Amino acid sequence: MPVSTASADHRLADADEAPAIALDELPGHLVRRLQQIAVAIFLQESGSAGVTPVQYAVLQSVANQPGIDQRSLARAAGLDTSTIAGVVDRLEDRALLQRSTPPGDRRVRLLHLTAEGGRLLAAVQPAMQRAQDRILQPLPAAERAVFLRMLHRLVTANNELSRAPSEMEPPRSLPVAAPREGACGGPAEPDPRKELG
Repeated sequence: MPVSTASADHRLADADEAPAIALDELPGHLVRRLQQIAVAIFLQESGSAGVTPVQYAVLQSVANQPGIDQRSLARAAGLDTSTIAGVVDRLEDRALLQRSTPPGDRRVRLLHLTAEGGRLLAAVQPAMQRAQDRILQPLPAAERAVFLRMLHRLVTANNELSRAPSEMEPPRSLPVAAPREGACGGPAEPDPRKELG
């Protein structure tokens, strides 16, 4: 059915009245951009290994918990069960992971790194660490731990809103930065550690 010119003009007028919003001030937009940057840096650092950040997370999760079942692996890596199945299939095709069936339950598949998977993971870990360092490099050293604590807090607090909630572990060894002097030598800024609970 054709749209009348009057109603089309009305829709355009409504669109013209939409407020301008600075995307670079939206946390969701910035988090998405940082994730794109993190993936690009990871791939630059680990390029020759042929492992994506998701594949690295799966390999590392299996190394952390040998014999983990696929459903638990999905929760550990923060992936939905369909995605984890495809990732595990690809890693198994590359002989990096091996599935086994426990004697008591033929429906469960337990996952282990193969020797090749262990070698690849060990070879990729320095590149992964360089990628993490590059991601945080623009922040002064004292702010990196604060940023990581805040990021962890946001992810933990919003975890259940994800389509694939993960089993979050508390941060283990993030040093606490001292409060900074305020801008232009003014009073010290509030201690961000108090905001972190």
